[in-house]
Amino acid sequence: MEIVMAVTVGFLYAAALYMMLRRSIVKLVIGLVLLSNAANLLIFTAAGMVRGAPPLIYPGELLPPGVSADPLAQALILTAIVIGFGVLAFAVVLIHRAYEVVGADDMDQMKDTDT
Repeated sequence: MEIVMAVTVGFLYAAALYMMLRRSIVKLVIGLVLLSNAANLLIFTAAGMVRGAPPLIYPGELLPPGVSADPLAQALILTAIVIGFGVLAFAVVLIHRAYEVVGADDMDQMKDTDT
């Protein structure tokens, strides 16, 4: 299963790089979202894909019983999702405003912003 996830992460990174190198600013933001998702999957895969119980320590014990999931990777990914959503919302508003001012989403046409 980890091989499939590694190939998926590589494909997402490649697609993100391809989209970010396009001239359209909308494709740049789509590439940014793909890059964020690829990083989240990379963290998830690197933490180990173990199906386990929640890491709860019962009273009187020192360790969780049996195999448990890694809470650190889950917390990092959840934080990254929230931050990525905030960046995406800001980028969409910025693109909308830039399109209103310039009238195009092409990066070459946005170089001359003096109107």
